[in-house]
Amino acid sequence: MRKFLNIVNNINELIMFKHSVFSLPFIFIAMMVASSLQNGTVLFGWRLLFLGLLAAVSARNFAMGFNRYADRDIDKHNPRTATRPSVDGRIGEKNMQIFIALNAFIFIVVAYMINSLAFWLSFPILVILAGYSIFKRFSSYAHLVLGVSLGLAPIAGVVAVSESISMWSILLALGVMFWVAGFDLLYSLQDMEYDREKGLFSIPSVYGKEATFFISRLFHALTILFWLLFVSSAALGFWAYLGVFFCALTLYMEHRIVIKDFRKIDRAFFTLNGYLGIMFFILILIDRI
Repeated sequence: MRKFLNIVNNINELIMFKHSVFSLPFIFIAMMVASSLQNGTVLFGWRLLFLGLLAAVSARNFAMGFNRYADRDIDKHNPRTATRPSVDGRIGEKNMQIFIALNAFIFIVVAYMINSLAFWLSFPILVILAGYSIFKRFSSYAHLVLGVSLGLAPIAGVVAVSESISMWSILLALGVMFWVAGFDLLYSLQDMEYDREKGLFSIPSVYGKEATFFISRLFHALTILFWLLFVSSAALGFWAYLGVFFCALTLYMEHRIVIKDFRKIDRAFFTLNGYLGIMFFILILIDRI
């Protein structure tokens, strides 16, 4: 039993399951809005809820597993990442390959069970999810690739419910893309010197700290703009606009915290961004009800 619990704990540390809070609210926001516009109710059914959750978890497991596997040579020399299970031997290479392949298979099968459009989109989605780990080796635009990866969440949500891609879902996805890219820029400041030393590409390592702060603020301004356009395009009401205002306030607090004391990056990155997605979901749920 103890051995099993250790395996579960190592896998959890590998994929950081708690960080699913970043993408899950936006999948269900899209599913909820699509269902309310199409069927007049936010209730899209237990089957889609289960399949949507399984697809989201397996996609994220694949992305994180692939990232950790591809970055083994980088992580082992970085003091911040040298104790990851993928580096210190707790999870072997073969087991990681099985984990990655298994989650890719689960994602494709679940997409097939949802509808045909979801199935055909599952293949390019997996390619994009794997792209972040490769991109940062030759381009500082890797932050945007990570943003696109999480921005696929609301697209997947609306495809699951309506088997189509609406304009409002694209606007929501663009907001998610710039939101994720913006906070990834701040998080990447921790590895700025290491990335320079190893010749890795990131905006902090190429352009420096001050430029990173500016670009991150610009990305988050675009986040709020696209989410306002999403609310307008989907014809949502007061509570949805209040949700966008809450997101703007949260992002403002995030930047204040990081600029004043960079040692509090974890608080800004994990805590505030976690609250942002959950509160946005709750306020849009209230609006739709």
